[in-house]
Amino acid sequence: MRLITTLLSFAFLVSCTSSSATDQQGKIKAPFDEWYFTFSTPKALPAQVTLVKLIDVNGYGKVFRTIDQPQGQSVGTWSQHAGKGTSPFNKASAPPQVIQFCWDSIIDKKVYETTLVFSSETKNKMLSSEPSNYSPEDTYYFKYMVIGLAPEGKVRVWLKNNGRPNLEQAGTKITTVSGRDLNMCKGETNFPNGYEYSEGMKEFIKNKKYPYGKW
Repeated sequence: MRLITTLLSFAFLVSCTSSSATDQQGKIKAPFDEWYFTFSTPKALPAQVTLVKLIDVNGYGKVFRTIDQPQGQSVGTWSQHAGKGTSPFNKASAPPQVIQFCWDSIIDKKVYETTLVFSSETKNKMLSSEPSNYSPEDTYYFKYMVIGLAPEGKVRVWLKNNGRPNLEQAGTKITTVSGRDLNMCKGETNFPNGYEYSEGMKEFIKNKKYPYGKW
C-alpha cells in the first residue's frame, strides 16, 4: 500500500510539471467537457470524505479538499441506482487513471485510505456514448461515477447507466487501509475529538448486527 501511495505521489508530481510535454504527445480528448464522481453511503451509516487526489489518463493531477459529501438511502444492500449525477466540486476533464482518497467512517469510528486503480475498460466506457433513454434525440455519456462507502471500509465503484441499473467497474483495483497502515491520510479527519452517533443512527442500528447489511 505504501508503494502505491509513493507511486501516486510521484505521478502527481510529474503530472504537475510536465503538462506541456503531455500536450505535445497528444492527449485523450473526452467527448464531454467534464465528468463527475460522487460518493454514496447506506442510509443512516454516514461517512465524510476529507481529501481526494486524482490522476487522469493524460497524466494530469488534481487535488480536492472541497468535496461534495456522501449521500445515500440504500438499506441492507446497495441500490441499483445508488448515487447521483453532477457535482459542483467533484469533477475532471479526462477519465481517471488513479483516485486516492481519505474518509471518515462515522459508523466504524475510524479513518480509511482508499486507492482506486482503474482498468482500460473504465476509460473506454467513459469515452463511449449512446442515445439517451431520457430523451432519444440527445446523447448520453457515461460520465457519472459513483463510489460507495460502507461499514468495515468496503468500497464499490459504478458508472451511472442511462437510466438502467448502475454498471459496476469490476476491473477496478480497490485497496483500503486504516490505522497504522495509513500514509496519505494519517491525521486527515473531520473528527479529531472522536466520533458520536446521531439519534437517527442509533435508532437505525438498534437490534442490528454489525456491519448492518451486505455491501
